[in-house]
Amino acid sequence: MVEDSRVERTMLERAVSSLGHECRVAGDGESGWDLYEEAGADVVISDWLMPGLEGDELCRRVRTSEHPYSYFILLSGLEDKAHVLEGMKAGADDYLTKPWNVDDIEACLTAATRVTNLHRQLGAQQAELERLNAELHDQARRDPLTGIGNRLRMREDLETLDGRAERYGRGYAVLLCDVDHFKRYNDACGHVAGDGVLRAVANSLGDQCRSGDTVYRYGGEEMLVLLPEQDVGSATAAGERMRRAVEALGLPHPGVGPRAVVTISVGVTSWSPADGPSDGALRSADEALYRAKGNGRNRVETHLEEISRVPS
Repeated sequence: MVEDSRVERTMLERAVSSLGHECRVAGDGESGWDLYEEAGADVVISDWLMPGLEGDELCRRVRTSEHPYSYFILLSGLEDKAHVLEGMKAGADDYLTKPWNVDDIEACLTAATRVTNLHRQLGAQQAELERLNAELHDQARRDPLTGIGNRLRMREDLETLDGRAERYGRGYAVLLCDVDHFKRYNDACGHVAGDGVLRAVANSLGDQCRSGDTVYRYGGEEMLVLLPEQDVGSATAAGERMRRAVEALGLPHPGVGPRAVVTISVGVTSWSPADGPSDGALRSADEALYRAKGNGRNRVETHLEEISRVPS
């Protein structure tokens, strides 16, 4: 409650308290605004004519606040309709003329309770809707089997990296990983077991990622890793680290042999704005992966001609 008259302020406080409400009081508009900024309020009852910040301007400030909606009641001794309309245009919900009585205050607070409750319900529904939308947005960009990003998420992140590269000249590296002889694994162990292998490989790749790196399900048994601001040398080292980590899982691969384990082949490329259109980066990674598979699998190859690792 904001009222510059001590007598009116005391009467208002008693009336509102007698109706079972907690109230904070201020003797002028600026003090009232300071009180409101601290914690907001369900209802603001403010005199209109006050020294300094008047009631209509206080109402405008309240309406621009980030606090939940407050029911605003203006008090004034002026009864003409133009004055009432001016108060409503300022954002007031109700208007009481002086002298008021307790019944007037109770009627206003009853209406205020209904309106503020409705705003709370709408706010809760809006928050839940935003949560669900964010969840759906995330689900649409996540591979349901492995939990890593899907191709939609990959394309969006590539657009972001391309835009960053155009502004700051920073490139990135791409690793394209393929589970070796995956069809043989499915034939020997079944698709359910194959799904478990894909999840295990995805988790292993993610564990080896550093801050800013991201793993995506590229398709089938292929997974792609984006490494922002990495060159081909550091990306090759990362690919080798990931290859070793998957091999170290020790997942038996009966489709290859009694002592064989699941492994991956990795194709590595890097891209910077000087290399031309970024679309070529994925093609280069795919060519490097093809070379890795052709040279014996369970190895890392770059888009360059030289072999980055001797087969194990």
